[in-house]
Amino acid sequence: MFGSFTTIVAMTLLLPFLPLYVEQLGVKDSAAIVQWSGVAYGATFFSAALVAPLWGRLADLYGRKLMLIRASLGMALAMALIGMAHDVWQLVGLRLLAGLLGGYASGSMVLIATQTPKERSGWALGTLSSAIMAGNLVGPLVGGLLPPLIGIRWTFFAAGAVIFAAFLATAFLVREERRPAVPKGSPKPRGGWAAIGDRRPVIAMYLTGMLLMLANMSIEPIITVYVAQLVADPVHVTMVAGLVMAAAALGSILSAARLGRLADRVGHWNVITGCLAVSALLLIPQAFVDAGWQLVALRFLMGLALGGLLPCIASVIRHNVPVAVAGQMLGYSISAQYAGQVAGPLLGGFVGGHYGMRAVFLGTCVLLAAGAAWNWRARRPRDPAVHEEG
Repeated sequence: MFGSFTTIVAMTLLLPFLPLYVEQLGVKDSAAIVQWSGVAYGATFFSAALVAPLWGRLADLYGRKLMLIRASLGMALAMALIGMAHDVWQLVGLRLLAGLLGGYASGSMVLIATQTPKERSGWALGTLSSAIMAGNLVGPLVGGLLPPLIGIRWTFFAAGAVIFAAFLATAFLVREERRPAVPKGSPKPRGGWAAIGDRRPVIAMYLTGMLLMLANMSIEPIITVYVAQLVADPVHVTMVAGLVMAAAALGSILSAARLGRLADRVGHWNVITGCLAVSALLLIPQAFVDAGWQLVALRFLMGLALGGLLPCIASVIRHNVPVAVAGQMLGYSISAQYAGQVAGPLLGGFVGGHYGMRAVFLGTCVLLAAGAAWNWRARRPRDPAVHEEG
C-alpha cells in the first residue's frame, strides 16, 4: 500500500505545475505550453499501458517481488532525472521512461491477487485499491503545496527520495511465497491464453475495466465549464471543480475495501453488476443539477459505487486463470484500464463539444447500464467467491 501510494503520488503530483515547468524548459507560446503539457502528462500512461503485460509475464516467470523492486527503483531514478530535464523533449522522454520502468501499483495488484487466500482476495485488493486511489487524490494536492516551498525541481527530487524509501521497504519487508518446483520430465505448462480454458470471464473483465476508467474520466474535459454554469461567483469555479473531482476519488477510497469484502461473501460478479447499475442511475441526475453542491454529492455517491469495481475485476481474473499466467493476464487488464483512461477524456470532450455537456453524462449512463446488463448475462451460473482452477 505504501509503495503504490507513493508511486501514484509521484505520477500525478506534477498536474498543478506541469504548464509552469514546461514554460521553464523554454516553451513560450501559450497554445504550445498546453499541448506539450498534455503530451508530457499522457506519455507515462501511454508507455505504461504498452509494457504492463510484459512486466506481468516476467513476474510470472521470475517472481512478483522482483518486479516491484525493479519498478520502485526505476521510478525513483526516473523522478530524479525529470527534475534535471533541460528541455521539453527530455521531459517527454523521461515521462515515457517513467511509464516503461514503473508499474509498481499494477505489480502490487498481481502480488496481492496471487499471494492472498482466494476467499479474501476481494478485501485485500480493495484495501490496496484504496491506497492507489488515495495517491491519485493526494498527488495533485502535494503538487500544489511543495513547489512554492522548495521549487519544482526539488519537488521531483523529494518524490524520488520517497519512492526510493518504498524500494527499500519492498526489498527488505515484502516476502513472496515460493512456488512449487515443476518435477523433471513433466510436460511444460502452457503459457498465455493457451493456459486458459474459458476465456469469456477474462475478456468480460477487460472490457469492464476499460468501461470503468472511461466512465471515471469522461467528464474531466468538461467539468470546469459545467461547474461554471452552476456556480454564480466565477472566483469559486475552480474550487468547486476540484471538489467535484476529489469527491469521486474520496468515495472510492472509502468503499473499495468494504465492497471487496462484500464481494468475497456474495460473489464478485454480483457486486460488479450492482456497482455498474447504481453508477448508471447516479449519472442521470448529474445531467440536470442546478447547484455545485449537488454535483459534488452525486459524484461522491458515484465514487462509493465505483470503488468496488477494480478489486472485483482483479479477483474475477485471478479466479479464472491458472496462477502461472495470472501476472500476464492481470497486466492485460491494466492495459485495458489505461485505454479507457485515454479514451474517456477524448470521448467526453468530443461529445460535450458537439452535443452538449448533458449528453456526456447521459451517454456514459447508457454505457454503464449496457455494461451492467452484459455482465449480468456473462456471469457464470456458479459464481463462488472461490473458483478452483482447472
